[in-house]
Amino acid sequence: MNRITRLLGIKYPILEGGMAWVGTAKLAAAVSEAGGLGTIGAGSMTPDILKNAIKAIKELTDKPFAVNIILVNPYADELVEIVKRENVPIVIFGAGNPGKYIKSLKEKDIKVLAVVSSENLAIRLEKIGVDAIIGEGMECGGHIGDVSTMVLIPKLVDVLKVPVIAAGGIADIRGMKAAFELGAEGIQMGTRFIATYECEAHENYKNLILKAGIRDAIVTGATIGHPARVIKTKFAKKIKSLELNSPEEAEEMLVGSLKKAFLYGDLENGSFMAGQSAGLINEIKSVKEIIEEFGKEVLK
Repeated sequence: MNRITRLLGIKYPILEGGMAWVGTAKLAAAVSEAGGLGTIGAGSMTPDILKNAIKAIKELTDKPFAVNIILVNPYADELVEIVKRENVPIVIFGAGNPGKYIKSLKEKDIKVLAVVSSENLAIRLEKIGVDAIIGEGMECGGHIGDVSTMVLIPKLVDVLKVPVIAAGGIADIRGMKAAFELGAEGIQMGTRFIATYECEAHENYKNLILKAGIRDAIVTGATIGHPARVIKTKFAKKIKSLELNSPEEAEEMLVGSLKKAFLYGDLENGSFMAGQSAGLINEIKSVKEIIEEFGKEVLK
């Protein structure tokens, strides 16, 4: 056991990234049941949808799980209230400073983690009571910062007293070992868990990851202020072109594009968010198989 496993009440210091749409109750429950920390991705959820997801995961597992709340979600305040009412054990915040929520969450004995891409925000969050920091390097899928995991993690370890979890670019045991060498006490993976039997993403989504090379996860939306790493498709290339020539049209096309990718595998209109680690993934596995594989190395 280390500080992360003790803090979160899990067997292995392995977290599922809080992926919007992809982070369903079914996938999160599978990760928690296997000994990691499953995470419901509430990024685009309304309060009713989150409440139903929490009910669903409680029927599937009695192990600890987390809810990831993105602070740009217009329902963030209501989502936090639901988390408190439903006695969710762990909350993971992203895309902002959750300071105004921390006291009330701690009063409910809820553990609070936060995703950062810089040391400055991490230091502020530690001061206001966050229990652990997830440092997410720009190799990750979805919305990204601009510092690599290799640089971000040792910096966070140097400036923080709370434990650090490494995210971004980790999809195999070598990546996990490297993260631990950098000083991280846990890892978070997103893209690796998309390519699993339990993930409810469309088969097209999974197949794109299996076929991807390490340069096939490209950044769209950077010039319009919403950088996100996605698998290279005709749609992704079209967005990159529109960013320069018609940014308003690009923004309009991006609305709902992750939903189209996840639910329908829509290659013409979908954004298939994934990290550079997609280039390291070449087979579908069960969640249990992945976590036990990693866990054996942790326990050595």
